[in-house]
Amino acid sequence: MRDDRSVTELVTRAKNGDQQAWDAMVERYAPLIWSICRRHRLRDADAEDVGQAVWLHLVGRLDDLRDPAALPGWLATTARRECLRVQKTSGKLPVLQQMLNTENIPDERAATSEDVLLAAERSAALREALSHLSPSCQQLMAMLLADPPVPYAEISARLGISIGSIGPYRARCLDKLRRDPAIAALMDAEAVASC
Repeated sequence: MRDDRSVTELVTRAKNGDQQAWDAMVERYAPLIWSICRRHRLRDADAEDVGQAVWLHLVGRLDDLRDPAALPGWLATTARRECLRVQKTSGKLPVLQQMLNTENIPDERAATSEDVLLAAERSAALREALSHLSPSCQQLMAMLLADPPVPYAEISARLGISIGSIGPYRARCLDKLRRDPAIAALMDAEAVASC
């Protein structure tokens, strides 16, 4: 999956009127919007209307987007709101207009394209943030997350720090991760999406 820099680049190019950037954004994120419409069980015509409305909202608000890397979260939130608006105006919350058959019964265990996209965006943000940590923080985090776990005595010996310092050092490394722009953007996007 692409990283935050490519999202930022696409948004910047689109702001500057680059039609190819717009086309790339639509191609990349249309499946996200469509999956949200499917989750809300909208008819195809209503789902297309939602998609158009989301892209029109983006055209009007692209210059106001503070953090371009938060675009996927913004699109998901806007799509959900549009789906609810369509359902409310049609008087069908939830919309049950299709006969149930094996093709349109949702598989609750299957990941939606929205889930896959958001997981990939989280992974990209975490990789980006980890790359900004000092080598010793990177080593500590790798050892703490190893499977099987690395004993504290071995971490102490490898990093040359006392066992009692591992916890506070881990806390400082995690704080640096939280403050990294890639993670901050992801946390902002998830906060918007949960509204």
